[in-house]
Amino acid sequence: MQSMRFGFWLDTSNSFEHMRHVCGVAEAAGWDGVWAPDHFMPPPEGYPMKTGYPDGQPELADVNESWVLLAALAATVPRVRLGHLVAGNTYRHPAVVAKMAATIDRISGGRFVLGLGAAWQENEHRRYGIRYGTVRERADRFEEACEIITAMFANKRTDFAGRHYQLDGAPLAPKPVGHLPLMIGGAGERRTIPITARFADEWNTWGSPEKLIQKMAVLNRACEAIDRDPASVQRSAALLVDIRDAAATHAERVQGLAHAHPLLVGTAEQIAETLAEYHAAGVDEIIIPDFNWTAEETPDRLQQIAAEIIPTFR
Repeated sequence: MQSMRFGFWLDTSNSFEHMRHVCGVAEAAGWDGVWAPDHFMPPPEGYPMKTGYPDGQPELADVNESWVLLAALAATVPRVRLGHLVAGNTYRHPAVVAKMAATIDRISGGRFVLGLGAAWQENEHRRYGIRYGTVRERADRFEEACEIITAMFANKRTDFAGRHYQLDGAPLAPKPVGHLPLMIGGAGERRTIPITARFADEWNTWGSPEKLIQKMAVLNRACEAIDRDPASVQRSAALLVDIRDAAATHAERVQGLAHAHPLLVGTAEQIAETLAEYHAAGVDEIIIPDFNWTAEETPDRLQQIAAEIIPTFR
């Protein structure tokens, strides 16, 4: 079986100096990618993002804008892949997104991955006056956006007459350095996974190994329905990690995996055992956020994972 990549998912509430430092630590330690969420403010309670809450008002916590951040990291952090996990389609016109993605790709020397999703965070749409729409409307807009972006990457000019977007000979120059991968995030079986089969190079979701196996079977069938080789879509899983000195009990490990946003608990050896289940299921990349670590402990955690877990999958 091929080796498995490891990506580091940034908490964008920290200062740029801190984020640049921890990304440099990850790059030097041997991680393969750096990922950033695309939000303007904290999500509702219950979502695993670490933020400070000034004056008892969670919505006022720091959140740095992701496209500007990734452009800066592309110029200052070498070697690793960089991308969104994932950019919200509703926030920007897809033709503009294609232009921004191509620019960051050129800044990075061809290391950018465009992560894209239909968008889900209602509170920031409401606060910023951005149209949210129904689930169906967001899926329809997202499908049109994927068609536009992939066409603009491939063609000198793009015409498009959709219900939500219209393009009249839109150019994209300069182009990305090479093939710029499109990653789609989400596990919806009725719309998101079929859209992934049509347009994406990569796919990402949260979930236990059992859930990933089930969702990947749906993705495989969606690819086969349009005569696409399922193996042409790479798969990644997002997981929180809590490394401890003492072994976790079976109940602790099962409970962590049962959550909507799985948390792997235990020694480095125990966590590697669970990650091996993801690898065996067909996962090409594990993406680990720092949302449940303090800013101070993040560099040590990145180096520990790189030293004690990542070599197992090389």
